[in-house]
Amino acid sequence: MSTLAHTMMTAARHAADSGLAGPGELDRYPYAETPGSDRVGVPHWDGADIELSRVGRRAAGSRGRGLHGQLVQQLGQMIVSGDLGADRPLVPEEIGQRFEVSRTVVRESLRVLEAKGLVSARPNVGTRVRPVADWNLLDPDIIEWRAFGPQRDDQRRELGELRLTIEPLAARLAAGHGRPDIQQRLTDMVEIMGHALGQGDAITFARADHEFHALLIQVAGNRMLEHLSGIVSAALQVSGSPITACDRPSETCVAHHARMVEALAAGDATGAENAMRQLLTVHPEVERVVPAPREH
Repeated sequence: MSTLAHTMMTAARHAADSGLAGPGELDRYPYAETPGSDRVGVPHWDGADIELSRVGRRAAGSRGRGLHGQLVQQLGQMIVSGDLGADRPLVPEEIGQRFEVSRTVVRESLRVLEAKGLVSARPNVGTRVRPVADWNLLDPDIIEWRAFGPQRDDQRRELGELRLTIEPLAARLAAGHGRPDIQQRLTDMVEIMGHALGQGDAITFARADHEFHALLIQVAGNRMLEHLSGIVSAALQVSGSPITACDRPSETCVAHHARMVEALAAGDATGAENAMRQLLTVHPEVERVVPAPREH
């Protein structure tokens, strides 16, 4: 195991309170390996969805500060879940009384929700919930709220379809922009994923997987693609559900990542693209996340 990879893998699961790591941040957690971590046992993924969901919720909650952030979170969840509809206006006085906050806090929160496309304020009409077609569905908050609401399955499917469009192209482009430092980093991520698989460590596996895909898109050399993928990457971090390239950690998942690294090192654009496409369509829930083409 490389020195960098070993440093990254010395991880304590209590750092999950910080949420999933962003690109280049996996080695910044002051982890300490648990006793017996060198022993390869039977992986335990039971409850991984729940634990990762808690991670996402904590990370998302930290984005809003104080009463204002809390109210945005509460109202946003109620709107996305359908508890607040367009049948009646959102009256600031009623909201303030219900949540025991000032009118200033209510007004600022409604402005945030308006910027996200969830509500609109008009003279003589008041503030009302807008149709779903007007929502900014790429907003990380809205993605999180959808991921924990009745639209969870739709959210997972749509993110899966978006990734299937973006990431094979990124892999193809990345094969023509080889950088030794990024290549080594990608290799380290695969090594970490393999080690985490043996330990049954779903949190570390997800972090390494996330960084792998973020790095790959960064090295693709397309700024527009990087901008779009940045939105998706942020969405994956706050969504709370394990919408990584692998819906469940597995040897097959690690093998596809390894093949991609090999193709990138060889400058094999087609091979890298195919490896990514297979990676995004082999996991157990492929029928739900990346469905077959719809019949017209």
